[in-house]
Amino acid sequence: MIESSLHTTRLTLQLISNSDLQFIHELLSHAQTDRYNALGIPESLEDTISMVAPWINENQKETILNHKWVVEDVTNDQKIGLFELRLSNDKYNRGEVWYKNHPNQWNKGYATEVLNRVLDFGFDDYNLHRIQAGCAFENIASRDVLEKIGMIKEGRRKKIPSLKSGWSDNFEYSILESDPRKK
Repeated sequence: MIESSLHTTRLTLQLISNSDLQFIHELLSHAQTDRYNALGIPESLEDTISMVAPWINENQKETILNHKWVVEDVTNDQKIGLFELRLSNDKYNRGEVWYKNHPNQWNKGYATEVLNRVLDFGFDDYNLHRIQAGCAFENIASRDVLEKIGMIKEGRRKKIPSLKSGWSDNFEYSILESDPRKK
């Protein structure tokens, strides 16, 4: 089994567990984080538990294909966000990432820091060839993070995620193991 936590200078990524349910519920229920969230706001903690239970079960398997972490600030043990690396189960050695930080933690460089660490993890520990991410067209902050670390915008998919505001175009990004990265 690959390690259950990852570390950066300021942050720890720990595979989510039942102790994270209240934080995850609050994060997913926040109106600002829901803006580009295709999951929607859960109506209750029980809805969040139903959604997150398969994530926790996946994290307990011997071979994890979908690493879902809660991100925590090491200076104050405050949970600040979620991050996932989903591995393909095919011969193409691909991964896909998504992330969500609490609005109080935006514009502090956390998403960039975690994304760089997860790219290292995917390329070094899993020998991935490619890691990709999708990003709602209107989500300029997330697009900036992806481009800042060196991901390449490959194209635009029309009306792919159904958001609260309606169907949205989605930019597709990727980075290859051989591509230069910006730390």
